[in-house]
Amino acid sequence: MTIRRDGPGRGSADSRKPRGNPRPSQRRAGPPSGPRGGPDDPVVLYGWHPVSQALANADRRLHRLLATENAAVRLTEELGSLRIAPELVRPSAINALLGPDAVHQGLYLEADPLSAPGLDDLAPDALLLALDQITDPHNVGAIVRTAAAFGVAGIVTTARHSPSATGVLAKSASGGLEHVPLITVRNLAEALIELGERGFTRIGLDSEAETALDAVGPRRPAIIVLGAEGKGLRQRTRECCDVLARIAFTGEIRSLNVSNAAAITLYALRRPEV
Repeated sequence: MTIRRDGPGRGSADSRKPRGNPRPSQRRAGPPSGPRGGPDDPVVLYGWHPVSQALANADRRLHRLLATENAAVRLTEELGSLRIAPELVRPSAINALLGPDAVHQGLYLEADPLSAPGLDDLAPDALLLALDQITDPHNVGAIVRTAAAFGVAGIVTTARHSPSATGVLAKSASGGLEHVPLITVRNLAEALIELGERGFTRIGLDSEAETALDAVGPRRPAIIVLGAEGKGLRQRTRECCDVLARIAFTGEIRSLNVSNAAAITLYALRRPEV
């Protein structure tokens, strides 16, 4: 294993080195859940699952890896030879980049965002999710993780009113970003119309819907549309759905966190095992 101790991250011409707590003028990742950057801006990944999954993904272009000594040893034990030499640092150096509340487990990675397929590139039997202005990166990350567990082919989201696939979102996704692409569209309603013309059943989750989720059954190709907590689906989004369905609750509480609702919906609409 090649380990660079406090060395440059992008070749010998780069003299920026994380020694202890960097000064404010040194490289900083910025708030991990901050405003959406450009589509080609580097992303920040931290924590064991996001970083280890990214290192194992040959499609993810890597720039800079910071690791504590214990974390670097664990990486090589799990992955073998690494695609990028880690710079050994103390936990405080990563804290200075991310803030003291980030659970980084001794790992910090800067990388390029992953490319995503276009709507025309999706398989004819694909199962998709669509997010209608869900802005909380914790919720979106949890949805990505659930989508990866259920083999979702992609998550359709908009360029505006959605968090970037970096920092908090990536940590909450627990490596799921390497397996489920985020397909960014300009207008969600137009994307739903296009998918409907291609034969996708568009299923909107709505707590007030007349149809119970159990009555919908597995559909392929299909896209499940989730709305923001509190607001739910926007009217235009609802109009673009073929069916609105509700989770049939039996207890006193009649609503769930949107990521939990996504998990229940994906399980309810899964194909029967052969």
